[in-house]
Amino acid sequence: MPAPPAALRRGPLRPGAFRSPAHEPRTAVVLGRWLSAALLLCFATGLVSHLLQDPPGWLVHRLPSRPVDGYRVTQGLHVVAGLAAIPLAGAKLWTVYPRLFEWPPARGVLHLLERLSIALLVAAVLLELFSGLLNTLQWYPWPFPFRQTHYWTAWTAVGALLVHLAVKAPVIAAHWRRARSAPLPVPLPVPLPARRAVLTATAAAVGAVTLTTAGQSVPWLRGLDLFAPRRPGGGLPVNRTAAQAGTTAVPADWRLAVDGPAGYRIGLADLRALPQTTADLPIACVEGWSADARWTGVRLADLLRRAGIPAGSTLRITSLEADGPYRVTEMPAAYADDPLTLLALALDGRPLTPDHGFPARIVAPNRPGVLQTKWVARIEVA
Repeated sequence: MPAPPAALRRGPLRPGAFRSPAHEPRTAVVLGRWLSAALLLCFATGLVSHLLQDPPGWLVHRLPSRPVDGYRVTQGLHVVAGLAAIPLAGAKLWTVYPRLFEWPPARGVLHLLERLSIALLVAAVLLELFSGLLNTLQWYPWPFPFRQTHYWTAWTAVGALLVHLAVKAPVIAAHWRRARSAPLPVPLPVPLPARRAVLTATAAAVGAVTLTTAGQSVPWLRGLDLFAPRRPGGGLPVNRTAAQAGTTAVPADWRLAVDGPAGYRIGLADLRALPQTTADLPIACVEGWSADARWTGVRLADLLRRAGIPAGSTLRITSLEADGPYRVTEMPAAYADDPLTLLALALDGRPLTPDHGFPARIVAPNRPGVLQTKWVARIEVA
């Protein structure tokens, strides 16, 4: 392609527009390593969350109910890695963005395809990171469903990342170490202080973001939890209130329906008269926060056996709320049969409040918070 006319050689297209010596391959490779690690960790832990919420048929009977804190750890890591990836992505893009203004924009078909793959990678990563960030705030200013879009965009981003790594493998290999093993032409020598300044500033930004947000899931960082949307230290947070669910006025004659071969209905007073179990279980939410709580109630397995429901059954649990994506949930047998899974009637020694699920709610180990059904009305075999 011909050189651009002189009238266009201004702004980012003018010669010498980008003067920082840190716009170079070694800096890009170092930042790329950090960013790739954060994205892949975020992808792996997000996949765990997706499979726990919506398991395929072959996995339903293999989901583990232990360790008790499993989901708390994986989803906490997911959000921590995603937030850390935001400044990393910004630094990485700053390092390489002068290449956007190269002329010609494409030197041939292969070069054009490479640039299109980079455009797809950047678009997918930015959509993934910022939609995930807004999800932690429970703000959804878009018309598409978040969870499904987030899931498929993650696969797109990881696929584009792997293609990018394959295309750039020679450059990455040449600049992987401080002393380049395979010399590549570099227009100007890169002063080490400039590179160090960029990497140090990026590391400081990542550290600051992590330390001031990770406290919502890491108890020993709660004192630094300045910017996270949830601060569980002040009590168990509530994502969906009884007013939002339409369950502030529970009927006075509420009775739990347990359907099975010997199905029955049981009121709150009779539930409280049954043998009670107390368990310390966390509530861990998809937004990344988690909080410890002491729950008291009836073992779910005891209620099932009384109804003649055999061990190994997958359950369907229905809430009193009128609508919502989690009004009806399914519970695999591993959770239903676990002795720590409760139909909870009390929280921290006090009866449940409407916002926490009065008159009864499900609490199970290693389960996403959205599946810990509140305001339970019916339990049956799925």
